[in-house]
Amino acid sequence: MRPLVEVLRAMRPDPWRLLLAALTGAAAVAASIALLGVSGWLITRAAQQPPVLFLMVAIVAVRAFGIGRGVLRYSERLISHDVALRGVVRLRETLFARLAAADDTVAAGLKRGDLLARLGADADELGDVIVRGVLPFVTAVITALASVVALWLILPAAGAVLAAATLAGLLVVPYLAGLAGRRDVVGTARARSEMSENVLALLDSLPEFTVAGRVDERVREIGRSDDELSRGLDRAARPAAWAAGLGSAVMSAAVLGCLVVGVRAVEAGEIREVALAVLAFVPLALAEVIGALPAASVALVRAAEAARRVAPLLEVTALTPGAGRPEVQAQSAPSLRAVNLGVGWPGRAPAVRGVDLDLTAGRRIAIVGPSGQGKSTLLRTLGGLLPPVEGRMQMDDGIDLADVQARSLRGQVHLTADDAHVFGTTVRENLRVAAKDATDAELLAALDRAGLGRWITEEVTLEEVVADPAGPGQGAGSHVLSGGLRRRLLLARAFASGAPVLLVDEPAEHLDPATADDLVAEVLARTPGEPPDRTAVVVTHRLTPLALADEVLVVDGGRVAARGTHDELIATYPPYRSAWAAEQGEQSKQSESAARPG
Repeated sequence: MRPLVEVLRAMRPDPWRLLLAALTGAAAVAASIALLGVSGWLITRAAQQPPVLFLMVAIVAVRAFGIGRGVLRYSERLISHDVALRGVVRLRETLFARLAAADDTVAAGLKRGDLLARLGADADELGDVIVRGVLPFVTAVITALASVVALWLILPAAGAVLAAATLAGLLVVPYLAGLAGRRDVVGTARARSEMSENVLALLDSLPEFTVAGRVDERVREIGRSDDELSRGLDRAARPAAWAAGLGSAVMSAAVLGCLVVGVRAVEAGEIREVALAVLAFVPLALAEVIGALPAASVALVRAAEAARRVAPLLEVTALTPGAGRPEVQAQSAPSLRAVNLGVGWPGRAPAVRGVDLDLTAGRRIAIVGPSGQGKSTLLRTLGGLLPPVEGRMQMDDGIDLADVQARSLRGQVHLTADDAHVFGTTVRENLRVAAKDATDAELLAALDRAGLGRWITEEVTLEEVVADPAGPGQGAGSHVLSGGLRRRLLLARAFASGAPVLLVDEPAEHLDPATADDLVAEVLARTPGEPPDRTAVVVTHRLTPLALADEVLVVDGGRVAARGTHDELIATYPPYRSAWAAEQGEQSKQSESAARPG
């Protein structure tokens, strides 16, 4: 629970408003309990047919408690949601401020959608914990204590029975529900994540898996993840069922116990008959409060898991950008060297191990292999956005890449990731993200290199507002990009950056084979007029244009399965040769189809 406490401290909820919300909620529950208790007394007393004036106070009280319950509950909702929403705003404000001041690698080192999830769904979950997790427990404690005292004043034995039942409802029932929630939220998290990743990888790269003959293998992996998830949900359901059953059983036992001791007290003349209804109805009304605790306990578990993901972002102020680190000199193209490199996301097993690679100035490297084998993770590590899991990433003179100022490195090494963002603004400003001082002529030249020369002159202009097809911001008048246009615009951004080291992830996705091959070739080609020492590393599924690469690495099975020039791999590595031959056959069929009349 320590991360949850830290995050709640960052949310800075107003303690007086929080106390007012708790007291208002307790008053609403107390009004419900009083409503049932007074109603029971009224019904019992009315059965004795006294003068109606003897019942007027109880009648007015029933009306007052009925109206007050709704008013107080609405007021509690207003106050508690105000506290929660203000806390979420403060939390997001703090997170954005710290990320903006932190090292660039903090945000870049998170997987696709992970940062958005932490700032979005996780922050919302932490806001809900005040309303759904904290206040129900506070309300339950206050009302339970008041109910026990009230019954104790009527009949001490009934108060003792209710105290024992309430103690079990406040401790045992939430514990079992929290155990179920933890097994569900935490115990099945890995299975959920693996199944989602496997399904997305299969859907995104179905043609590549089909060519490689690995569709059945992926389907089996999805099946194994689904079986593991089902077993985890079954394990979580057991304590949840016990919690639900025990909560009802405890409060039913309280009602029965209070009736038993109440009947004996009536027989002994200790209390009047009308008080017996109060002894029965108060525990029955308190069951509503106890019944809300399992959901509150699960909300606390979910919030604690969300806090575990959010809390590290609150500590990034320790990463002072560039403090005590050397800068990359802008006048020289850096050389990068991977030594026995192991790459992977933090907290997970390495995706690829044992990579040795020299990226001396001017080299062209291609990385290929089946989807989901760690190629993109390797590219991020080469660019310094992910720390090595094993081995080292070095620069000139043996300087470790982790010791270099990240922001000066960004000016020399430009990474175009597969999930790079297209902003809902003009084409010009989308390109100037990587080159803020670039002229329009330079931007147009970059667009032309990315195959968008005709598009920018015939369909849109640099002033055109564009929108990502997979994201928000598709406002009126914006030009929604297709998947292929989005890829080429991101590649144009890379060309416009002028960085001496380009790392490009899948520039050919969503494009026809001929256009895809042209773009990969453009990344690898030595274009006249560009610096001769520009280094390029491209991750791609297209093999035809890789004759332009100085070296091709085949990543498969968590290692570099083969390496060499394009021609060497065709001659010596059968899987590469088969995939290349399949591409040639595909292109031949398309050429024949295009040449066929009609």
